[in-house]
Amino acid sequence: TLGTQTDYRDGEAQTDPYSPEYIVRSGSVPEILTLATLTWGRGLPAGQAEMEIIDRIREKCAWEAALPPMDSPSNIAKRLKMMEAMERKEWAYREEEIDKLQKVQMEVFKKLLQRREEDRNELNDMRLNDHWQNHQKAKEEKMRKIQHDSALMLRKLIAKRKSWMGKLERRNIIREYNDFASQTYAPLSRIGFFPDNNSDYYAVKNYYLNTFAGLCELEKSAPPSIFPIKIKAPKPKCIITKTGYIKRSGRLEVVLAQVHQ
Repeated sequence: TLGTQTDYRDGEAQTDPYSPEYIVRSGSVPEILTLATLTWGRGLPAGQAEMEIIDRIREKCAWEAALPPMDSPSNIAKRLKMMEAMERKEWAYREEEIDKLQKVQMEVFKKLLQRREEDRNELNDMRLNDHWQNHQKAKEEKMRKIQHDSALMLRKLIAKRKSWMGKLERRNIIREYNDFASQTYAPLSRIGFFPDNNSDYYAVKNYYLNTFAGLCELEKSAPPSIFPIKIKAPKPKCIITKTGYIKRSGRLEVVLAQVHQ
């Protein structure tokens, strides 16, 4: 029957507040029972709207207690009059609540319509952007084709201009080899020649220099007089002792010569 709650707890594991069982004594009507329909998360903890409902329930209870008894025609007429006034008041309150609910619904509808309009505008923008991108690609492809056709027509016109009288121009080999920009030295790839495929065409390939057998054969054919190495060792500039060491005076002379330079 006892419950504890510490400061170090997990909020997600918290259950609904404990509501103990109760027994109503005969002849008594506790005021707290008028709030039995309110539960945690649905009316509790009480806000401004719940406080207004509680105040209206208290006013209605006070009004019921103030009704005159039905013991005389005058009291009955007075009671009916008070009940009609209360009924009109209830209808006015109910109409006011309906107006409030309608206003809230209208605001919700406005927000939903605005969100739907924004989503539709965003979708339309995406579609327009895709359409524009497709048109741009088609435009670039068309411009590329026009430029290609223009270059092709220019080459045809240049070739046609060379033989403007309809005469065939004979090949001038001397002029082709004299011009380093001619087809002999720099052929075009569109004609069907790819220079990268034959990049080692002009490389020197020698059997005697590139293979071991060729080197051996070349060594056998060479005269023996070219093989002895005739290299004279340079004379030392410094004085060397018999043991092969340089004297200190010689080292100082080299250092002084470097400093002098």
